[in-house]
Amino acid sequence: MNPYRYGVQREWCWRGWYTRYSFWQPASSGGTPLILLHGFGASLRHWRYNLRVLGEHQLTYALDLMGLGAAEKPIAAYGAEFWAAQVHAFWQQIVGQPAVIVGNSIGALIALTCAYCYPEMAAGVVMLSLPDPAVREELIPRAIAPLLSGIEQIFTAPWLLRTLFYLVRRPPVVKRWAQLAYANPACVDDELLDILLTPAYDRDSDRAFVQITRAMSRPDFGPSAKTMLKTLSQPLLLIWGKQDRFIPPMLSQQFQQVQPRMQVMMLDHTGHCPHDEQPDRVNGLILDWLRSQALTGG
Repeated sequence: MNPYRYGVQREWCWRGWYTRYSFWQPASSGGTPLILLHGFGASLRHWRYNLRVLGEHQLTYALDLMGLGAAEKPIAAYGAEFWAAQVHAFWQQIVGQPAVIVGNSIGALIALTCAYCYPEMAAGVVMLSLPDPAVREELIPRAIAPLLSGIEQIFTAPWLLRTLFYLVRRPPVVKRWAQLAYANPACVDDELLDILLTPAYDRDSDRAFVQITRAMSRPDFGPSAKTMLKTLSQPLLLIWGKQDRFIPPMLSQQFQQVQPRMQVMMLDHTGHCPHDEQPDRVNGLILDWLRSQALTGG
């Protein structure tokens, strides 16, 4: 592991809870700052191939979301709006000017929620694999919704999730899970496993896993992505791996229908984490898009 690639790391306190952020500042000032948001089970270290490259062009931050990464693991009302409030507070205290918010998976939903709830902070949004909490509700017939809800309550019982947590945080299991997220299994190297495993051994990590997993199973985990996309006026970029096994890539077509202005890039031979699996390509796409939207300096 090369810690230098993660830039300058600092602690930051929100609502009495501590988390970690990192930043990389270019030699010449100018351009719109970027804020990078990781997905579930990851941390700011998941931007290992992006922070420095993007930061050489414009000021770039990466933030550990509360309950994940190196952040504290408190009892909290986890959800997209909870994390968006954290990012907004970080933006107010640390960034201080409109930023482009970049997110992967749940981080993409949080980035979108930030722009929707706090439009003054978002100069643009880049989403890599975007989940939509409303999709499941649209697909489930109303007649069987109560039955499925009851089944979910059984399978998301805290004692069962806690047992599952201790089973899945073992290196061989995490490796197999990570290989499902990547089209190229060779991308799941020792550093990535360390990124995914280290937070799982933090104090209260089991409690956070239970709370976040239960929150993700609820329809109120976050606002409808389609609803948010319809209302936004900021520039939008959606990047999706065609081999994403976690969130169906076909959703990108639905999202583009409700927001035709959004630029959509589909990547071959890429899974759920395009920024880590195809970093050179994704970095180039983001930088080109920033230039096309006049969001770069100079």
